[in-house]
Amino acid sequence: MSASIESAPAHVIRMVRGQATSDGAGVRLTRVIGGPALPELDPFLLLDEFGTDKAEDYIAGFPSHPHRGFETVTYMLDGRMRHKDNHGNEGLLTPGSVQWMTAGRGLVHSEMPEQESGRMRGFQLWVNLPAREKMTDPRYQEFAPERIPVVRPADGVEVKVIAGRVGDTVGPIVQPATDPLYLDIALEPGVAWEYALPEGHNAFAYVFEGAATVGDGDGARPLETHAMGVLGGGSRLALRAGSQGARLILVAGIPLREPVARHGPFVMNTRQELMQAFVDFQEGRF
Repeated sequence: MSASIESAPAHVIRMVRGQATSDGAGVRLTRVIGGPALPELDPFLLLDEFGTDKAEDYIAGFPSHPHRGFETVTYMLDGRMRHKDNHGNEGLLTPGSVQWMTAGRGLVHSEMPEQESGRMRGFQLWVNLPAREKMTDPRYQEFAPERIPVVRPADGVEVKVIAGRVGDTVGPIVQPATDPLYLDIALEPGVAWEYALPEGHNAFAYVFEGAATVGDGDGARPLETHAMGVLGGGSRLALRAGSQGARLILVAGIPLREPVARHGPFVMNTRQELMQAFVDFQEGRF
């Protein structure tokens, strides 16, 4: 979707900068959603960006750990990560690939680098599940880079459509509960593009290369590298790259508007369900 879009303009209603932290066995990353500045953006529970050339920052990886009640989305930009779980599933995430894992009622998995040098870069997003789906069987949607469509809707614009739609092109990820949009957008220097956000979704844009102006007119706001803009106000999103170009992810989903009981790797609706998750894990029922 591009060109003129007859709707109210979207703009940045809040800007968030990620916070340096570590997770797993000491992997250094930037936490954008899930920290004090932005604990959640319904239905999104966490967004981590990892990116370094130093093997010591990632080599210890994410050894076996449990999940219940939500989905994890791993998008690899650079590097290789091996996934294994206690249900016998195993896969290798390579540059440009995506894994959308529905933890459901529970699994124990590990994510370990399959490299000892070079650059490791990507994102992990946590997406909440509605109460009716929290105890479903775990499942995976895994897509190698060649299975993720790339469109060029305008000169100087390239979009990888992971989930959602750009024009007639639809991404491979399907999740009816939150109807997600996940786009990786590259803009050449000074190039502008407009996109119609899905109605009723919460949305954000996160710039990970260069800089971009989000919104137009009085609502325009610059986002530098490693800055997120929480979007609101309308569905007509205007983007313009800065002098060095820009690359950003644009993510949106239907808010669930349900209670969240959350501790570590478990996300349920009540404290009782949360306590049961710990009991089930400790007693080997994952």
